[in-house]
Amino acid sequence: MPIFAQQSREQLRRMYLEAWRKFSAQQPLEPLEGQIAAVIAEHREYLPLLESPEALEAEFTPEGGRQNPFLHMSLHLAIREQVATDRPAGIARIHRDLTARLGSAHAAEHAMLERLAEALWEAQRAGRMPDEQRYLQRLQSL
Repeated sequence: MPIFAQQSREQLRRMYLEAWRKFSAQQPLEPLEGQIAAVIAEHREYLPLLESPEALEAEFTPEGGRQNPFLHMSLHLAIREQVATDRPAGIARIHRDLTARLGSAHAAEHAMLERLAEALWEAQRAGRMPDEQRYLQRLQSL
């Protein structure tokens, strides 16, 4: 079961906000909080939102034209987990190759994010698990 599956939107956002608060205050972090804080630290452009009262209630819709920072950062975490476990098999090599070509792991993740979001959207729409082979094929085309 995915870590975030049973959490409401507000609970998930609070987890991000608390991880950043603790990181900023130099307090000890749980392992997942450390991972979240690391992703936030790479996305300083989101700090004004994360440090505002709007963070818990903000709406991010395609029509509104605002990227959802919580979704974006969650996709980073998902890719990092996939790479760490090499699941689907072969994703660690794809990430390594993209990192070498693009110059950083973060840039590689950004290249991979859209493919992951697409695979998750298709699976949700069809009411099934994501098609790992199709996802890998899309990643290989990068």
